[in-house]
Amino acid sequence: MTLVESETADAAPGNAPAYSVSELAFAMKRTLEDAYGFVRLRGEISKVTRHASGHVYLSLKDERACIDGVVWKGSVRGLTCQPEMGLEVIVTGRITTYPARSSYQIVIESMEPAGVGALLAQLERLKARMQAEGLFDASRKRTLPASPAVIGVITSPTGAVIRDILHRIRDRWPCRVVVWPVVVQGADAAAQVAAAIRGFNAIDGAGPLPRPEIIIVARGGGSIEDLWPFNDEALARTAAASAIPLISAVGHETDTTLIDFVSDRRAPTPTAAAEMATPVLADLKAQVLGLEQRTARAVQRTFELRRARLDGAARGLPRPEALLGLASQRFDLVAGRLSAGLSRNVAAHERDLVRISGRLNPHLLQRPLALRAERLARLPPRLSIALGRLIERREDRLERAGRLLTSLHPEAPLARGFALVRRPGGELVHTAAELKPGDALQLKFADGNTRAKVEGDATKATQRKQAPPQQGNLF
Repeated sequence: MTLVESETADAAPGNAPAYSVSELAFAMKRTLEDAYGFVRLRGEISKVTRHASGHVYLSLKDERACIDGVVWKGSVRGLTCQPEMGLEVIVTGRITTYPARSSYQIVIESMEPAGVGALLAQLERLKARMQAEGLFDASRKRTLPASPAVIGVITSPTGAVIRDILHRIRDRWPCRVVVWPVVVQGADAAAQVAAAIRGFNAIDGAGPLPRPEIIIVARGGGSIEDLWPFNDEALARTAAASAIPLISAVGHETDTTLIDFVSDRRAPTPTAAAEMATPVLADLKAQVLGLEQRTARAVQRTFELRRARLDGAARGLPRPEALLGLASQRFDLVAGRLSAGLSRNVAAHERDLVRISGRLNPHLLQRPLALRAERLARLPPRLSIALGRLIERREDRLERAGRLLTSLHPEAPLARGFALVRRPGGELVHTAAELKPGDALQLKFADGNTRAKVEGDATKATQRKQAPPQQGNLF
């Protein structure tokens, strides 16, 4: 009875097997992934969390529901727009579950703004952040070169924009234009334009490619979605960091993008950008001609003013005759008196000379000499004898010095057959070691000079003569 009741209780629920929690969770995971392998969802982002691993966790919600989402690290960089709180987006991905919490989520592979309103809202938030950083300040805007020699243009090489720019530059200011071709629409546009700006700044000008003095980023008009790549934050920061002055010419005059705020100048059209970057050659020629004419007129006016001032000063001065008349009269008077004064001076000196010459007599000079001779005669005899001996000793010393000078004279031995050996420059040769074969010599004898030339090794010959004799063999 007990066994029958037990079998009846087990079979009551029917034939359905009992699943474990894990089996049910993974079965639902496979079911969801098979049924919703690719879905597109539209919703507002909330609770954005950026993990240290690089993954982004978020929630998508609308008026009545909410779903968790995750963007793996490898997909974050490829997103058209970055997840922000309150942004309405359209995401593409696959539905899966997280078995540990028995919750489902969407693995997001792409993300794009849901509409114009969301795009503008995201743009306004980005503009506010960059403006707070000072990237829009007028103080950091640089002045464009007045007459650039090289202009860099970043645009599509196939559109009408590049033709308009080249045509306008050619008409106004013929210079070299370097075009960096890029795509100006789509997902790759922002990265290519940023790379082109960095590429132009990396040119040093030493190679064949010149460094531009101005960069023009140009694109024709379009919708906000078409122009959205130029609202990219990375592109805007690259444009702001450019060392070369940059002109933004994106869209029509009414179109405004983020790159317009960070560039040094904003042009309403690409043609206007070409006009901003270049002066008009004809205008410059006319300006130079006008400056030249103004300079000539200024110089002429200066000469006329100085001439008028000189004439006025000359009228205020007295005549030269009036200034020099008194001095000339005094000069004539003094000159007339000078001749008579010189004659009187000569006559006076002549009278003085005659008066003094009467007192001059040769006896006045002879008398002191006679007195000196008389005093010398009265000297004692011993003094005369001592003076005579002193004179004799001095004469003897002088004679010995003369004989010594004669014996030591360098040319004295020449009379005895010797000769002085000198080099062509006059240097005296003292030893045979100073000579070598081929040296030219000058020989001075008592009766004249002659030339000689050294042959053989004089040093070895001398050494052979001076070598001591060797002892013979005793055996």
